[in-house]
Amino acid sequence: MELSPRPSTTPGAPGGTRRRKPWVYGVLMLVAVGLGVVVYQGLNSASLYFYNADEAVEQRQDLSDRRFRLQGTVQEGTVATTGDGVTFTVAYNGVDVRVRHQGDPPELFQPGIPVVLEGRWAAAGGEFASDLIRVKHSEQYVADNGERLTDADDGQSGDERPSPRIP
Repeated sequence: MELSPRPSTTPGAPGGTRRRKPWVYGVLMLVAVGLGVVVYQGLNSASLYFYNADEAVEQRQDLSDRRFRLQGTVQEGTVATTGDGVTFTVAYNGVDVRVRHQGDPPELFQPGIPVVLEGRWAAAGGEFASDLIRVKHSEQYVADNGERLTDADDGQSGDERPSPRIP
């Protein structure tokens, strides 16, 4: 004689089978798709490739119209203001790249300094079309502008007026 308990098949009873409502599966699917989109966007923006000017020119065909970061030093005598931004030339390892930047350049932007640009190769003209400039400054900036950094640390704007502080 078999004395082991049998599972009940009555819905809602302990050990019985429960059926989930169909909308629960729909909500779970939407959450999974939303999470997938967020992860994809995060990984896509984190994988923006970085090239020195000489490497970017060498791999121009492979890069075609993909967005990437370009590094180079702004060349003397090449900076010109346009109606919607600025044009200039950057160089790295003896290779020059003409850049057309849309928007205002950062305050520290000037010839002779290294920059990192974000954009892509323009379809025509052989230029790099940029929409973001990041200025890289060296220890020389700290040596030349030490008082500005000290004022910033002290909460002053450089004109000897204390800035408001929140307690």
